[in-house]
Amino acid sequence: MKHKIAILGFGTVGQGISEILLNKKEYLKNKYDFEYDIVAVADFVYGNVYNPYGLDIPLMLQEAKEKKKFSKDLTDWDNLELIRNCNADILCELTYTDLNTGGPAVDHVKAALESGKHVVTSNKGPAALFYPEMKKIADKNGVKFMIEGTVCAGTPVINLADGPLAGCEISKIRGILNGTTNYMLSEMEKGMDYNEVLKVAQELGYAEADPTGDVEGYDARGKVTILANIVMGASLKINDVSCKGITQITSEDIENAKKQNKRWKLIGSVEKKDGKVTGSVAPEMIDLSHPLAGVMGATNALTFTTDLLGDVTIVGPGAGKIETGFSILTDILDIHRNQ
Repeated sequence: MKHKIAILGFGTVGQGISEILLNKKEYLKNKYDFEYDIVAVADFVYGNVYNPYGLDIPLMLQEAKEKKKFSKDLTDWDNLELIRNCNADILCELTYTDLNTGGPAVDHVKAALESGKHVVTSNKGPAALFYPEMKKIADKNGVKFMIEGTVCAGTPVINLADGPLAGCEISKIRGILNGTTNYMLSEMEKGMDYNEVLKVAQELGYAEADPTGDVEGYDARGKVTILANIVMGASLKINDVSCKGITQITSEDIENAKKQNKRWKLIGSVEKKDGKVTGSVAPEMIDLSHPLAGVMGATNALTFTTDLLGDVTIVGPGAGKIETGFSILTDILDIHRNQ
């Protein structure tokens, strides 16, 4: 079948998946017999557009690059009307993340699932706060709620646990889930203090003007919650995960770790013990011999502790336009292959 795709949010990730689908159109058809039209896009900056036969994506990408509003196929439908009324079978929910309430993304996801549309998202809000509810709605309507991009962008984490590691019992997942803080700690080892490196991280676009979500560990806490509930089958709430960020790490702490042949990392951890699952986020001194210690810069890494393979570590990018766009592609292809 030829898939009809709707995209909510035409920012970094929305443009990323659009570019990938455009550039790989022939490859995807030849390799996977995957064909598509992007029929709807909604964005609070550029506008809402709909064409049941397919939008002019090259034009829209150019307009977005020039910071211009969409000029073609405009619709008066708001986001929820667009979701319910468009002829898409897959919705990519790529709006901003709100880890307090789930924001408008929760309503977008529910509307899509209830109208029989698959949902693919990199938005941590619905996944971290309401996964069981979203999954129940998806199952009831015979569609999928796919969330690979919510944890480590395109680096396969959920798919790894569900695919190549299938058959292994995973007792622990520990790793670096926030690239911003990992970059900051890496640079502090080179001699910068916390305030200095935070300013550089903001200038480079790694940290937001308000860096609280990263430096206090809240972003990593959302990802730990997702891993606990999806991989470990728990039912943790986000506030069940203890959380401490890197704001108290000093240059003296960095030097002290060096003297012990260790290195500071902000570690997100999920552990299943005696049938109980717990989660935490906190800075830890990691021995230099551990694979996670060598992961520097704005990179993510996770170590899965399994009964059959022992420790398995995966390292890769945790952010980026194409990298996160790729996570959306993998979930779309999974839906396609399983229909």
